[in-house]
Amino acid sequence: MGTKAKKSAPGPAGPGSYGPRGPYAERSSTHSRAARRPEGLREERLFASTPGGLLSVCLAYPNTYPVAMANLGYQAVYRILGQDSRIRCDRAYLPERHPDARSLASLEERRPLGDFDVLAFSISFETDYSNVLSILDAAGLPLRRAVRGEHGRAPLVIAGGPATFLNPEPLADFVDLFLIGEGEEMVPEFLDVLIEGRGKAREDLLCAAAGVRGAYVPAHYTPRYHEDGRLARVDHAGPGGGRVERRLVADLDAFPTTSQVLTPDAVFGDMFMIEASRGCEWGCRFCAAGYMYRPVRYRSQSALREAVTTGLQHRDVIGLVGAEMASLPGVASLCQHIVAGGGRPSPSSLKADVISRSLTRALAAGGTRSVTVAPEAGSERMRRVINKNLTEDEILRAAEWLVAEGVDALKMYFMVGLPTEGDEDVDAIAELVERMVARPAIGGRARSLTLSVNPFVPKPWTPFQWEAMDDLASLRQKLARLRQRLGRLRTVSFEAESPREAYYQTLLSRGDRRVGVLLEEIHESGGAWWAVLQKHRRAGGSAAVPSPDFYVHRAYDGDECLPWDFIDHGIDSRFLLAERRKAFAALQTAPCDVSSCHACQAC
Repeated sequence: MGTKAKKSAPGPAGPGSYGPRGPYAERSSTHSRAARRPEGLREERLFASTPGGLLSVCLAYPNTYPVAMANLGYQAVYRILGQDSRIRCDRAYLPERHPDARSLASLEERRPLGDFDVLAFSISFETDYSNVLSILDAAGLPLRRAVRGEHGRAPLVIAGGPATFLNPEPLADFVDLFLIGEGEEMVPEFLDVLIEGRGKAREDLLCAAAGVRGAYVPAHYTPRYHEDGRLARVDHAGPGGGRVERRLVADLDAFPTTSQVLTPDAVFGDMFMIEASRGCEWGCRFCAAGYMYRPVRYRSQSALREAVTTGLQHRDVIGLVGAEMASLPGVASLCQHIVAGGGRPSPSSLKADVISRSLTRALAAGGTRSVTVAPEAGSERMRRVINKNLTEDEILRAAEWLVAEGVDALKMYFMVGLPTEGDEDVDAIAELVERMVARPAIGGRARSLTLSVNPFVPKPWTPFQWEAMDDLASLRQKLARLRQRLGRLRTVSFEAESPREAYYQTLLSRGDRRVGVLLEEIHESGGAWWAVLQKHRRAGGSAAVPSPDFYVHRAYDGDECLPWDFIDHGIDSRFLLAERRKAFAALQTAPCDVSSCHACQAC
């Protein structure tokens, strides 16, 4: 995940496989999937699931059904659970409308969520944290884990997903256990512990689960704070040494990750998604995905082609999912393979300088008319600051090649509020777009050019994790300036994320356990998050709950204890600090060479 909120982007992590066509595998059990299919649910399941098991698990996504079913990570975990003969798995989502008090039930069995042994959340975005509380409350469950623990029949509430890999602390008082990292190997190990521990007291079960690498039990950790509100240390009292090792899958080919449930009701409902890679070799200093998924791993061409063959049996559009797809070895050939099979390739964001003529031809031949390119910054100086390794000539060349082949709708991602940014860097965004439009090979032939401009959000485990978010008034001025200048260009459309939404995301990204109090208030207010944050901003905060500005607009010290420091991502913090210093000197770092470089210690 980068610093921009991709509200409906398919998420990585988790295995997939290929199974029988048709919505459900036939079962003789009265609890078969066919028997439990809710009326009106338009799904085609691509794996055969087991009819029941010793342990009941409800897999919840803290957003609506269409968003959840566009997420590869969620679908992958659903398959892991569904194919385990020991598990009886169902699903839950945030209702489209607010449910009647404490009436939320599972999707297929219509079973109260409180009746399950385990309620498992898959969380991709920090801004869905408050939805976790909404689901707990709608299910009739106490929000805080300490209170739930007093009720013997309350399910064990666990959580995983990319947002929690970075910083689970805002949810630490509401979740019994987090699984930190990629789940293909970790989830089955955790299930083994749950099955073996059936009947044990809750605390005994959590102690046993803490032995799984990647498991984080918040009750075993106690944060201590300085008088000025900064985190002083985190005391650990439980099994193990206190460091939580983020789990990583070394061989992606061992765990194919593709769409497992197809439905026209999902975002990207016309698409069969294939995860092509994890991580990114380029090391952009703002990008969480480029660091939390280190080292970069690519799937083999043979594995990807096999996935394409399966996908084309179900959908004409094949979505290639990853942090950046133009760098995928053999991507042009893979797109040609999709086109030869009668499909249309739809890659996620492409890095301009590695877009080739063969790739643009393959995309156009398949009928792809829109692609996303992410320069991120307008000036070359700023691109050196963020380590984008990209020149203006390379951006313009890529745009010309794409438009020349018929890919005539371009979407460009930019950020404002980046560290060291000046007015000239903001103006450079408009100047770059104006030069694109002025070129006959681009502006004279492109159908549309969409600019998505988003405020910079500092993320944990990146070289910019210590930086403050830009002031809201400053961000509004920068966005208004760009909107006014570019509004004169007929073929250019402008969209921007609200600075308030970026503020909220930063709070949840960089917050500690005390932010949970704010999440509770937001939930109690019916989701009026900005009103709650403004109230605390005006009050100036307290020892119990610092002002939100404390987390958002404060630069963290380089030697400060950070809320997420207990997680071991395999990256040396000295490397991140060195990258931060290079950013302020506008010096670039070469892309990752996983065969020989060990600078960050991730390899």
